[in-house]
Amino acid sequence: MPPLRELERGYPLIDSNFLRFCATRGIYTVEDFLVNDLNSLAALAESEPMADNLKKAIAEVMSLIDRQHRPWLNGLELLEDAQTRKRFLPTGCQRVDLLLQGGLRAGQLVELVGPSSSGKTQLCLQATAHTAHSDMGSVLFLDTGNAFSAERISFFLNHLIEEGNSIRFHGAMNRIICRPVFDLYELWQTLIWLNAKLEHQVKNEATQIRLLVIDSISSLVTPILGGKDLHGHSMMVSIGYALKRLADEYNLCVLVTNHMVNGEGGVAKPALGESWKIIPHVRLLLSRDNGSRSSSLSILKHTSMAAGGSAEIAIGGGGGHEADTWTAAPPV
Repeated sequence: MPPLRELERGYPLIDSNFLRFCATRGIYTVEDFLVNDLNSLAALAESEPMADNLKKAIAEVMSLIDRQHRPWLNGLELLEDAQTRKRFLPTGCQRVDLLLQGGLRAGQLVELVGPSSSGKTQLCLQATAHTAHSDMGSVLFLDTGNAFSAERISFFLNHLIEEGNSIRFHGAMNRIICRPVFDLYELWQTLIWLNAKLEHQVKNEATQIRLLVIDSISSLVTPILGGKDLHGHSMMVSIGYALKRLADEYNLCVLVTNHMVNGEGGVAKPALGESWKIIPHVRLLLSRDNGSRSSSLSILKHTSMAAGGSAEIAIGGGGGHEADTWTAAPPV
């Protein structure tokens, strides 16, 4: 659960006085708040200065928690929601979109796993450019390691837009927002800001955020994991479910990248462990042999497809780094 102080910027009632009141009673996170008797907490607030504001802040936190609870839906309602609201966002790579039966799905958290230089950032950049170009909406790219490249985005757009059409080019570039994020607490603040922005976004297809990219989620989470303290794992899981709520509530796709680590017997496996494994709706593995000009994208987990499907994708130009040009491989 997030620390209460992470809510301060987005909600004026949750101020320094309220945080002090909670801290003196051992309440530092939303989870701590939930396990306390709220009637007793409200009674204690009565004896404090600015008691009315404290009680309003308690109600504000409870309202925030209640808004996270999704209504119960029957099977027909879920099917209708999937068919009418949860559109596909094509990545622009034909083989990938064919494998995923349309591309990335709005309403889902999609994880792209792979070793260094396998093409994770490249695929994120191509999906970013394609979404912005196709007028499906805007893209927010959270860059955790200085991997975002406006030049690469420009390269992709120049291949999508007819030569000389500067209006469409500038329109697409303006629909891409890049924000550097270098630790997990900064990510929490960004998600709070994003939630507030999405609540009040203008219902305009071209400006609504449809794709949220975090490249990479593991570089933010890994530093807080380890040891006997489970706070890091709690933060990781809370971040994961917050991303899923954003995706579902605002009908956007969240695309995150994750690196590989050595498992038992030296066999590589996705980082972040078993606690994270169950969170994404979709897990995709991107692998590439040393010296190869192509990568393989495999389905590890999917809500509507069997695991094991794969596609070969050719890579050309650029010297073999993740920023290389992706092209659809010719049909077999």
